Amino acid sequence: MRVLGVDPGLTRCGIGVVTGGPGVSLRLVATSVVTTPAGAEIGQRLLAIEEKIDEWLRLYQPDAVAVERVFSQHNVRTVMGTAQAGAVAIVCAARRGVPVALHTPSEVKAAVTGNGRADKEQVTHMVTRLLKLTDPPRPADAADALALAICHLWRGGAQSRLAAAADGLARGAS
Repeated sequence: MRVLGVDPGLTRCGIGVVTGGPGVSLRLVATSVVTTPAGAEIGQRLLAIEEKIDEWLRLYQPDAVAVERVFSQHNVRTVMGTAQAGAVAIVCAARRGVPVALHTPSEVKAAVTGNGRADKEQVTHMVTRLLKLTDPPRPADAADALALAICHLWRGGAQSRLAAAADGLARGAS
């Protein structure tokens, strides 16, 4: 299974593609960070994110997209930008018929490190080890995107395959 992980953000949106699954070795396919200038108009920033995610969907043809579920923060402006960037990723995947899963930060941290309260350095360290990389992915947004993909491969991938199989059975019965 191939998963595109998206760590949404307006200034830095981490993206990463990983293949693998439960009992199957993980492999890094690609990772990057989409950056947009803080002073740019919101529509242009979201368009830049949309263009890059759509390009990655076309290039890497993932079986699923895993997006970080936005959680409430004290800074409403930050959470709004994160939610908007996440929504762009969801729409891009939906346009291509690719299933989307949302994973909370604590769920991702627990899947990758075993600790739902792990800090960014611990997540980056484990992503580096799990993918057998010589250098850690930088910035942290890239590592977080890869952690989302790994989380989905280990925790959400089986659910996605079951849902797809059930959908196929339901279509065949009608």
